[in-house]
Amino acid sequence: MTDQTAKVAHFRALHERPEPLLLPNPWDAGTARILAGLGFEALATTSLGVANVLGRTRAGRQDVLDNCRVICRATDLPVNADLENGFADDPAEAAKMIADAFACGVAGVSIEDATADPRSPIYDFGPAVERVQAAVEANRALPVPLVLTARAENLLYGVADLDESIRRLRAFEEAGADVLYAPGLRTLDQMRAVVSSVGKPVNIVMGFADPAITLEQLAGIGVRRVSIGGGLSRLALRSFLDGAKEMRAGRFGFVSEMAPLSDLLGYFDR
Repeated sequence: MTDQTAKVAHFRALHERPEPLLLPNPWDAGTARILAGLGFEALATTSLGVANVLGRTRAGRQDVLDNCRVICRATDLPVNADLENGFADDPAEAAKMIADAFACGVAGVSIEDATADPRSPIYDFGPAVERVQAAVEANRALPVPLVLTARAENLLYGVADLDESIRRLRAFEEAGADVLYAPGLRTLDQMRAVVSSVGKPVNIVMGFADPAITLEQLAGIGVRRVSIGGGLSRLALRSFLDGAKEMRAGRFGFVSEMAPLSDLLGYFDR
């Protein structure tokens, strides 16, 4: 599947079936090809994963776009782009990033209401909705409108108010978002409350949730998409840290746990 129009249509259809879409988050061409080789149906970028690769606390606007291009070229799967807050406070300026992501070949984009300013980490309700409205307008102006995800980030930034998350998601839905997302939901009851409060597909990120929750349970409450954010990147770095610390201590037991080179090359050859 190489045509962007077909990728967008397929990505949209993957949100409309009863079975949740498992949406893993690679951070470079190699991890994208491994995930495609494992049979995943779509991919999503992770700005945290990009920042980890660059050795920074946050990736920049161009870093994120360059990564979108790399991931889109690595496989023929639909790709959802994590655009953070569009790297601008002004709604129209932030929304310009959607067209730039489209030019990279993505099938979907996500925009969030986190400011990246620790002094005031979440946009007020009104500006947050205006930003989604601007994103919807920019998306609809594209030759092929992408699947637009709107994110309410308050649970991650000290505003532990599920009602406020739902209030924002409802407003984002009314503004025209295609998919709704409140990272930081931890329990099945919280997830059920969100899903039952909106009419659009809901993305659940399992990086912050009770790991005992199963895909079957998520499907049972109506979740349509399940991602992991920077989880796989952090998992890989945990293994890297463990091995590096063992090496620093003069031991090399970790070599017995390395992925066989033949397995990796098999994914890359595809």
